[in-house]
Amino acid sequence: MSRPDYSAADFRRRAEAQTHTIGAGAWRDHGDSLLNPATIPHLEGMALRDAAVLVPVVDGGGDDARVIFTRRTTSLRKHSGQVAFPGGAVDTGDRDVEAAALRETEEEIGLGRHFIEPVGRLPQYRALSGFVITPVLAVVQPGFRLTPNPAEVDAVFEVPLSFLMDPRNHETGSGVWLGDERHYYRMPYEGWNIWGITAGIVRVIYERLYA
Repeated sequence: MSRPDYSAADFRRRAEAQTHTIGAGAWRDHGDSLLNPATIPHLEGMALRDAAVLVPVVDGGGDDARVIFTRRTTSLRKHSGQVAFPGGAVDTGDRDVEAAALRETEEEIGLGRHFIEPVGRLPQYRALSGFVITPVLAVVQPGFRLTPNPAEVDAVFEVPLSFLMDPRNHETGSGVWLGDERHYYRMPYEGWNIWGITAGIVRVIYERLYA
């Protein structure tokens, strides 16, 4: 059996193909929604603010691309200290979620948009913290230099796409949030704790592109 292809070129092909099949209710069928089905009616009734994150897959020219993550500073009001994809709320001046994701990425880690090629979207992720997040899938060309914004990001690191797309690395955990037990994915990697919303998004990438 041949080794799965985790190159940036193959990621681009898979991302573009699955984007055309996203239905309005697709968010219910993947990732954290499957772990916590009881939250779906509550999320459907919430007024959520639009947000976007960038999933930056670096094209290093080899057969195993790498994915950029950040760790948010502990001073931020929401999701402080957590591993995240660059992103944030969609502003009124943003043309679309891709524009919001590119703007936030440049503001947070200094990754110039001329290095970034958006290649697709995932189903929206509805978060109990008050956001409906659109993950924008992107291929990043090499040659960039990152400059993290210390007010928002205290670390930037990369993880091989092959590690993230291996379901054997998808652990689950649980905790009590707002009085109820919630389940989540976690994917520990070399001392980094990828969990919560970010791991949930990674899980959806696996389910839609590689499962």
